[in-house]
Amino acid sequence: MQIISTIAELRARLTNERAIAFVPTMGNLHEGHLSLMRLACEHGECVVASIFVNPLQFGPSEDFDKYPRTLEADCAKLQGLADVVFAPSVNEMYPAQQTMFVELPPIADELEGAVRPGHLRGMATVVLKLLNIVQPQVAVFGKKDYQQLLIVHQLAVQLNLPISIVGGETVRTADGLALSSRNQYLSDAERVEAKFLYQTLQGMKQAMLQGERDMERLQKQAVEALAARGWQVDYVAVRNQSDLLPRSRLKGELAKHDLVVLAAVRLGNTRLLDNVEVSV
Repeated sequence: MQIISTIAELRARLTNERAIAFVPTMGNLHEGHLSLMRLACEHGECVVASIFVNPLQFGPSEDFDKYPRTLEADCAKLQGLADVVFAPSVNEMYPAQQTMFVELPPIADELEGAVRPGHLRGMATVVLKLLNIVQPQVAVFGKKDYQQLLIVHQLAVQLNLPISIVGGETVRTADGLALSSRNQYLSDAERVEAKFLYQTLQGMKQAMLQGERDMERLQKQAVEALAARGWQVDYVAVRNQSDLLPRSRLKGELAKHDLVVLAAVRLGNTRLLDNVEVSV
């Protein structure tokens, strides 16, 4: 496995590769990331992982400097999974002030976009830069960041990138908590409580499977249940899987609806994201 820090060296290394699978990360890797790496191994002969903490997707109140940087440990975990690790500096990725950005569709102003203005624009811009640098045939992203995956997929389609975007399933602990680098910030008591988020989303899914069609009522009940236990709720929303547009009520007994329940919540000082897909 090679660890490369410059764009020029990376491009030279990949010049003759014809089946590249790419997994972009911000490091601090866990089993969720490694599952994406294993999925990438199924889609490419040369597997590239990037480790880059992207300043463009941090807001003014979000501490970019405190984001955990664990490059040595990350590279140890990637042994046997990655052929190349691209770990550029901020100056390498942004040698001058970035004044050109990806203009995103209106859905980027909702959900995460409403809570973290500019985050998705910064994400999409660095993803486009990384895809241009690596030039993979396949890029793998996790479904846990569902809105990000949708936007990246639209980016590839609408900008005619010759890249297939593959979504990897969310990896969970035994009690259902979605793996995240943020989980390390949960106290012992918060960690026990954290499983309630997945249980809440699963409860909404089961209600829909049993015939509930009033999505606004389901959302309201979920928010109230979380708030009653001391959670701060940014959103709980039922959306279409295909475009993340809202669904307040389902109609048509014979129609099939591919939906996703998305949530962003805070437990203590830790912000958690999760989602559950459901077809009814």
